[in-house]
Amino acid sequence: MEYDFTEDLKKKISDNIMSVKQSIEEAEALAGREKGSVTLIGVTKVFPVEYAEAAAVSGLVDLGENRVQELVPKVERFSGLGLDVNWHLIGTLQKNKVKYIIGKTSLIHSVNTVELAEEISKRSESNNVTTSVLLQANVSGEESKHGFAPHELKPAIDKIMAMPSIKVCGLMTMAPIEEYEGQAREVFAKTRVIYEDLKSYTGLESFNVLSMGMSQDYRSAILEGSTHIRIGTAIFGNRAEYKPV
Repeated sequence: MEYDFTEDLKKKISDNIMSVKQSIEEAEALAGREKGSVTLIGVTKVFPVEYAEAAAVSGLVDLGENRVQELVPKVERFSGLGLDVNWHLIGTLQKNKVKYIIGKTSLIHSVNTVELAEEISKRSESNNVTTSVLLQANVSGEESKHGFAPHELKPAIDKIMAMPSIKVCGLMTMAPIEEYEGQAREVFAKTRVIYEDLKSYTGLESFNVLSMGMSQDYRSAILEGSTHIRIGTAIFGNRAEYKPV
């Protein structure tokens, strides 16, 4: 099978990846963190598979999707091409879609109810796999965002840790669109405190992922301890301006 991307597309995406990686290194240094401590996830939501292919060939080994119906065909296409990447599901996951992605993800970032975790556990056990997940924390308190409120996390983790074939690896959060400078960083700082408390509470070695930060706020997220950032626009372009050929 041949790749779908053009050389022009590959160069554009490769250049953008290099630029983002340089910015990550600068933020790591500013935070006094070790170089390479942050995992860059390229989010190809809306964009076709050739964008994901170009990113993978340019050295990006972690790719993310928001929707199951976009993730599955890309995973299958990559399998046919022999491209080996870590796939992350970062968007809202409905219980009736879980069966389609079991065994296909490196990490599910968006577990937002105990019932969803139960479905993931059940499907994983029946497929003889263990699925790694993050709990989505709604630290900003916005009604438009999914996730556990901070006070709900410990009771949820207690229940989920007892389930078979599911591994809790940390937290994911989303910051609000800033109404004032520094608002996103405040949410990230609060999430970091909650994450550290839960890490101690669970005692799990696997609880080592803090997924926060997107194209508009990832530098602030890195300064507040994010281990995984989810970048779409800064690598692939403005989705609103994308027009399929």
